[in-house]
Amino acid sequence: MSVLTSPRGKVEVVHCRRTESHDIYCIKNLIRKFTQKLFGRLNIIYLLEKANLAVTLSNDKEEIMAQATFLDYPNWNVAKQDNWVSVFRELDSEIPCTPLNTLFLHLFVAVDEYSIGCCKEIIRTVFKAVPELHFIFLIVPSYMSLGSTLITVFDQVGNVPCLTFEEDFAVHICHRHSHYPQLHVRRARVEDHDDLMPIFLRHDTILKETYGEYFLAELIEAQDEENHAVVCEVDDKAVGFMSVCSRVNLQLLHECFDLEPFHGLCVPHPDDILEPPQEPSIQASEDAELRSNSQGSQKIIEALLQESASPEAMENIQEKVTEEIVSEEPFSAAQSGNTSEIEDVEKFSQISVMDEVDNYISSESSASILLPEGYSHFHPTYKGASDAFCIQLFCIDEKYEARSLDFMNFVFSLFPNKNFCIISLPHLTPEFVLIQNFVKMVPFNNCTLEQDLYVFHRAGLLKSINIRLATISDVPGVENLVSTLMLNKSILDDLARYNEACRDFDGTPLLAFVAEVAEQIVGIAMIRNEMDVEYIRSHYNIEDFIYFSHHQREEHGHLHHFALNPIFRHYTKFFLKEILRLGYKSCLYYPIYPQSREGKFQNPHAHSLTSALHYLVPVRPRRQIVYPLEKLGINAPSKAVSKDPMSYALYHTNRKLTLEPKITINAKIIVVGASNVGISFLETLVFCSHLKFNHLTLISTHGLPGKKLLGAEQRKFLATDHCFNDKDYALMSLCSWVNVVVGRMTGIDRAAKHVVLSEGEVVLYDHLILCTGQQYQVPCPTGADISQHPTNKEVPNTSKLRYTGKVPCNHFTLNDEEDCSKALTWIRNNSIVTEGNVIVYGNTIDTYTTVETLLNIGVRGNCIHLVQPPPTQTFTCFNNYSVEKAVENALKAAGVATYQDAILAQWNDGADPDPIHSASFTTPTKPFRLQCAMFFSFCEKKVDYETFKALNDACLVYDGRLVIDTNFHTNDIAIRAAGSLTKFSNRYYASEWTHRNFNSKEIGLQLAAAMLNLFDPTLEPVTEPPANLDRLIPMYKGAKIQGGILPGSYHYLHVAKPAISTSLEVKMTQPDFGLEIVTGSAKNGTYFRIHINKYKMVETITCLSKEPFPVSNYIRLFGQHEQVLNNLCVRYDNNLITDLYSYFEEPWCMALFHDRFIDLRKELRQILASKEEEDLPSIEQLVHEIEVEELELVGTPRKYLKRVFEERIYKSLVERSILDYLHYNHYHLPMYAWPGII
Repeated sequence: MSVLTSPRGKVEVVHCRRTESHDIYCIKNLIRKFTQKLFGRLNIIYLLEKANLAVTLSNDKEEIMAQATFLDYPNWNVAKQDNWVSVFRELDSEIPCTPLNTLFLHLFVAVDEYSIGCCKEIIRTVFKAVPELHFIFLIVPSYMSLGSTLITVFDQVGNVPCLTFEEDFAVHICHRHSHYPQLHVRRARVEDHDDLMPIFLRHDTILKETYGEYFLAELIEAQDEENHAVVCEVDDKAVGFMSVCSRVNLQLLHECFDLEPFHGLCVPHPDDILEPPQEPSIQASEDAELRSNSQGSQKIIEALLQESASPEAMENIQEKVTEEIVSEEPFSAAQSGNTSEIEDVEKFSQISVMDEVDNYISSESSASILLPEGYSHFHPTYKGASDAFCIQLFCIDEKYEARSLDFMNFVFSLFPNKNFCIISLPHLTPEFVLIQNFVKMVPFNNCTLEQDLYVFHRAGLLKSINIRLATISDVPGVENLVSTLMLNKSILDDLARYNEACRDFDGTPLLAFVAEVAEQIVGIAMIRNEMDVEYIRSHYNIEDFIYFSHHQREEHGHLHHFALNPIFRHYTKFFLKEILRLGYKSCLYYPIYPQSREGKFQNPHAHSLTSALHYLVPVRPRRQIVYPLEKLGINAPSKAVSKDPMSYALYHTNRKLTLEPKITINAKIIVVGASNVGISFLETLVFCSHLKFNHLTLISTHGLPGKKLLGAEQRKFLATDHCFNDKDYALMSLCSWVNVVVGRMTGIDRAAKHVVLSEGEVVLYDHLILCTGQQYQVPCPTGADISQHPTNKEVPNTSKLRYTGKVPCNHFTLNDEEDCSKALTWIRNNSIVTEGNVIVYGNTIDTYTTVETLLNIGVRGNCIHLVQPPPTQTFTCFNNYSVEKAVENALKAAGVATYQDAILAQWNDGADPDPIHSASFTTPTKPFRLQCAMFFSFCEKKVDYETFKALNDACLVYDGRLVIDTNFHTNDIAIRAAGSLTKFSNRYYASEWTHRNFNSKEIGLQLAAAMLNLFDPTLEPVTEPPANLDRLIPMYKGAKIQGGILPGSYHYLHVAKPAISTSLEVKMTQPDFGLEIVTGSAKNGTYFRIHINKYKMVETITCLSKEPFPVSNYIRLFGQHEQVLNNLCVRYDNNLITDLYSYFEEPWCMALFHDRFIDLRKELRQILASKEEEDLPSIEQLVHEIEVEELELVGTPRKYLKRVFEERIYKSLVERSILDYLHYNHYHLPMYAWPGII
């Protein structure tokens, strides 16, 4: 924030921010004729779409004062986008401009009165935001003067001709050193104490309190060969301090962190043990395979070190750097830095960068990579001397923080024999500028250090990195780069294909780029033209990031391979930016295909992920319409839109994102339980494109769901709530961002803030999220002897008791796909299909879906016994007589025996229950016994005992379920919980309402929203509710859904408003029930019921069909007004609707199922809430006045409002909005006509 003063003395407080799309109108208003002569006639939207950096200066009233747009190539077509460097170096050999240190100003506008101050403020901000930037060029027609504003910051350096017509253009330059110079670094002196102490005390007083008031002076005085202190200064005043030491506890670091990419921070030694034993470890632990690390999904497997750089050569390089830094001659900061760079490169060219460290890998994700068994157990042993020094203390004035890296040249010169600089920080330390250039190391799963380790290699200081198109002479260098990578053959094959024909097998143009430092290849990237542009636009929310219509088809690129030496990892964004510039692309896409490995847990290392993944943004998938293609005929969408290839998670970057940083969150967020609530929570955090969560961890008994262990038949075992399916998991690719710990939580140490797992492992947390939900439990038999003919009244109630005996091997409680898979395996291995009785015990919907699955896989109906315990409520799980009757008839037809009000008495007549051979039950009349080869239990879901014990032992308030408040907090501020595990505190007097009444996906989303308020600085601060409202529980609006395939092969779906369970018959007797619309019959499998409430809104949908139907379409009907459904009630009353299934397949309703239809509704609502004139009420206000009877009308309110709507501007605005919506989404909705196509 800065203060600008106009020539007339007016003062404005201004701040800089990134330009946003809503600034365009104001930017256009600031353009003058002089602006057009300087920069040409510009399409502002198009310019902002292609800009690398666009900065807006606004005042405290959010009024735009100025705007500037910067690109990485010149305007006015004075040079080609991919070949401008040579043109500009010819102007002045003293200006070492490169793509890394140069930007071009393509537009500048400002409020005239403050234009000079605005210009200087924007230029200073740009140099601060882009530390590598040294030069900003401005190109204008040679006959034009710069005017009074731009001439204050730009100097002319020469003229260049235009490529397209005969005219010269003047080239002007702005240097960094005039606005935000590099810092001068020197050894610290005791006299610096007084300058530095205020900076330290501004951040923390602990050092002063611990070591005394003069700790800094004592530290400076104690310098020796192993300890050094340096400062950076501005105008002879110290503004930053760094203390470095060559003593490093490498043994501790080797035990805690995976340092293999950097050869253990040691000098190579002949006795180093770098490879695992030849014999693979057979006893490899699956838990180790899923080790919890902060970036496990990013680092796959690294090349092993072969030889080291010459310490003498590195010393020579550093001597030159030191000479330049300490020189008393008045070099400009930019010039001195680049002069030393030239010397560095000459000497560095003799050093093998590739031999210094190992490599990260990337490639096409469709390939499946499996780590060698036992690889995760092996830790290399290093015998060489330490090759690292550490930063002990660092502090810098916030005003100069962007130049923190200026320290590094000098401190490396103090340790000429060391190649690595390391720094360890408490993991909750916000990421500051200096460590953004370091590589964050991966901790081992047994690491107990509460600190993160960052590493920087001295070669990372080189600024001579050059990105260019690959040539055939680069092949040996690329082979050396990728020689030990698992996908090296794929990379080299594609490179050979590029060198031969520059095209893929299918003829798609292919481009290969290499990153070069000191004539050595340190990176390789390959892209091709993205051919599925229409598919991406229609299936992913790519328009959250770009205006699609402003990007040509050939400007979309597909990132195919990417590998970069980790010491240059801080140049990843520059590499991507250069790929876009040199390849004439504006967008890059990177797909991650789902990885499955039958019988194994997901291993995050098994993904061939690009090391640039953290610099890309995840793109949310779009909900798709299920089209009735046969009925639509020629009006159906194109095959490019309607095709359904293998699902993948999509990542993206574009020119606008290349200079936009992400906010790093290092807090350890641990989610316990892979329930729908937990997955929804993780999904929301992962898709926050401007945030980067380094420590997201899921603790789950079976890892992440969606491994596709089950085929279509097994998926029918359990009903579904339609929150997530396997395709959704593939589209999220959570394993790319979330560390998975396979295990069961058995304890919580709140003081130490860690979770204890069943195998004794410990997982540290800063925020613990409990989403374990409830599970079906093994029922506890009453023990009644049925030979005594007891009835239900005579047996003890054991429904609340926990079964403590040995669980029989043929007893199954199905809670997830892993349990279903085990049950199916048992059925097949034990010939259950051909012989033996199967007992299904319970009365939930899962009992019916399980019976249907058993019938479907071949179990005879007369061998299946459906035993239902006494109900806990007066209605069934369907709460619909028609559905109940149809299912009952289907069970009879299949020969399935059904028993009502039966309570489990004994297994095997009280003998050893393993395995179960028979089961005895009591009823209200007489008991019975059934032979049993397999027993499924679906009694009431409860909280797992081990979970309860962990919560109870941790002294978390538990009252039947874990007690939370309205912000998901337990009685521990660091522990939150959500889902069916929880209940609201009794102080809310709402014991009947729990999270179980609501949509799980919405609960997870709201939980994430509550957490994001802690981490996301872009969100508005949360205001505390008024005292009289803090006792109200939140009411979520998402539909509660259940569905599945029922006996008789009925496809079932029930969508309802969140509510306390009540019998349908009771609801229908209420005076405000509304009406119901029913077509078809349940028996025939054509049943479709819609309940319209008193407000004419769809409140309940029930479908029972013999044929599959588009579930996702019908779910979208919930909450719609009946008039939106083409006047549904009137048409039904007039007998125009006989089949709702075919009614909702008609072309008119496709827009209702579109994912952006809700946006159209909001836009139309805003139009009706807007005012035509200030003194005229809006339609919304008129409705309110009619409702409260403040408006006297002649005629009906409907006719009056219709007349107002048609006579004012509302009708035309609504029509235009609808037509724009249809036109913009025509690729999804080609069945609609609009003006221009008729």
